[in-house]
Amino acid sequence: MIESLENVRKALKGRIAMSEELEAITISLFNNQVPNMWADKGFLSLKPLGSWTQDMLSRIEFLNNWIQHGTPNFYWISGLFFPQAFFTGILQNYARKHVIAVDNLSFDFNICDELKLE
Repeated sequence: MIESLENVRKALKGRIAMSEELEAITISLFNNQVPNMWADKGFLSLKPLGSWTQDMLSRIEFLNNWIQHGTPNFYWISGLFFPQAFFTGILQNYARKHVIAVDNLSFDFNICDELKLE
């Protein structure tokens, strides 16, 4: 993202040639859309550029806090880039720890109307 933005800036100033790729990025930015080049490497989202950027920054903050402060007390599942891999990893770690075939494990969920903190 940083490199593509720097190249767009240079192209707009005439320091480098405006390629089709840079022009596509420029048009997307002008239209408040996430450039395809970024969307292809990021998380799935239909949000406009401004909201997508805020979401991306929140995701990065969540992951950085996890790295810096250890395992969180709760997980922002929709904030993960690939939640399916996260759930698979949980099952695999549990299976290894308890010497159980991962195919014998599954998740069970309880849906609550209210969150009760005790």
